[in-house]
Amino acid sequence: MCAKPLTYVEQYKQWYCYNCKEYRQPAQAAAPAATAARAAPAAVAPPAGGLWFQSFYRVRKKVLALTNQYWVEDHAGTKLAFSKQKMFRIKEDIRVFADERQTTELFRIQQLNWTNTWGEFAIIDAATNQGLGFVQRKLIKSWIASSWEVYDPWKRLIGKVEEGTGRGLARRLLPGGGLIPQKVTLSLAGQPIAEIDQQFKVIGDVWEINCQWAPPQFDRRVLLSTAILMGMIERQQK
Repeated sequence: MCAKPLTYVEQYKQWYCYNCKEYRQPAQAAAPAATAARAAPAAVAPPAGGLWFQSFYRVRKKVLALTNQYWVEDHAGTKLAFSKQKMFRIKEDIRVFADERQTTELFRIQQLNWTNTWGEFAIIDAATNQGLGFVQRKLIKSWIASSWEVYDPWKRLIGKVEEGTGRGLARRLLPGGGLIPQKVTLSLAGQPIAEIDQQFKVIGDVWEINCQWAPPQFDRRVLLSTAILMGMIERQQK
């Protein structure tokens, strides 16, 4: 561990080392000083509560559709958003709308490179065109088990979304392993704060996202985007 000074990032309530390019555990730094807080990049404060700061979501695939189509629901099953993957595309440009009419865009998932295999994706708010964060699929690790890295809007690594090795190998190698539900955990600064739990379905996909331990400032659209990408990209590559 280096001895360089840390910068406090108010949006995530954590300290960041620009030299090591990683967030540190809160115990490794003292309470933020006013000068340190001012040194952090400017960020728009998220609303208290609101659509994208809830503790539970469900991502449900529409059955019998020509392309991948997903609804985002809350715990009660109320539809919050709708997304449809484009049929003919060079790079993924996934738009998430308020409903199936696709007239009001909420946010988008925009691919930055040219391959899904180790794809890097930006999550962007439609109303402000402001970046919310980035996710990147880890190619080698994903051969064994699903593995993604999560970055903040300034492209600093803040966490990982990972599947257990045993479950990943079983899904890939056992006969009928494709029916084994997928389960991944989001960790920020090494601490598990959310789970994406696929429900058992022979036809269709349902992902339940429990993010009750996530920091209140963490925009859940980053996590929802990861679930949508796992459904649209990883599942079709099996």
